[in-house]
Amino acid sequence: MTHKASIDGSGRLRPVDLAREHGLSTQAVRNYEEQGILPPADRTESGYRVYREGHAAALRAFLALAPAHGHQAATAIMSALNEGRIPAALHLLDESHAQLLEDRRTLIAVDRALRVLAPEGRDDRGPGRPLLIGALARQLRVRPATLRKWERAGIIRPRRDPVTGYRRYDQADVRDARLAQQLRRGGVPLAQVATLVERVREAGGVEPLEATLEGWNDRLTARGLAMLRAAAVLAAYVEGAHRARPAPGGA
Repeated sequence: MTHKASIDGSGRLRPVDLAREHGLSTQAVRNYEEQGILPPADRTESGYRVYREGHAAALRAFLALAPAHGHQAATAIMSALNEGRIPAALHLLDESHAQLLEDRRTLIAVDRALRVLAPEGRDDRGPGRPLLIGALARQLRVRPATLRKWERAGIIRPRRDPVTGYRRYDQADVRDARLAQQLRRGGVPLAQVATLVERVREAGGVEPLEATLEGWNDRLTARGLAMLRAAAVLAAYVEGAHRARPAPGGA
C-alpha cells in the first residue's frame, strides 16, 4: 500500500515522505538522487535533505518508466531530463519504442517461420544449392562460430560433403538457423530453442511453441501498455518542471 507524500505549509518534503508514498526505503530515495533520477535536493542549515513536489513527481515518473523501458534506460532518461537535455531523453525514449516495434516484428516473423516447418517424415531438403558455413553466416549476419554452437546444441543439422568434409546447409538447415536466430532475439534461451525445434520436428507442427509465442506476445503487450502509462506520467513531470523554471531574464 502506498501513501501520498504530504507537503507541509512551506512545500517541503522529507526523504521519508517520498519513500512512504511508494513503499521505498529512505536510502533508496537518496540513491535515486545520487544517480540523477531526482533533481538535487535543497539542504537545511544542519545538512538535511529537503525535497519538494517536483522531486515527488520525478520519482513517480521514474517508477512508471522502469517497468516500461527497464531500470537502466529509465535512469538515463530521468538523468537527461534533470540536466535539461530534453532531446537526449527523447532519443532514449525513441530507441526503446523502436526496440518494442522490432520485437513485435520479430514475433511475427517467428510465428510465420514456424508455420512453414515441415511435417514429420517429409523431406524438406528441397532444391537449391547448399550453402557453406561462411555464406550462411554472412546471410544471417552471425559468426560461423555461432552456427557451430547451434549445431552442437542440436538446432541445425548440416550434412557433410563426402569428399571435402565441409558442412553443407540446405533449405531446411537455413530455415532452422533463421528460426533459432529469431527465437534468440526474442530472449528464448539456447537450450529451450533446441528443445522447441526438436519438439516441432517430432510433433510435425507448431503446437509445442504456441504457449511460448502467446507468452511472448503477452509480455510485449504489457510493455506497450506500461509505455503508454509512463508517457502520461512523464509528460506531466516535464511540463511541471518547465513551468517551475524561471523565465529567461527573470529575477
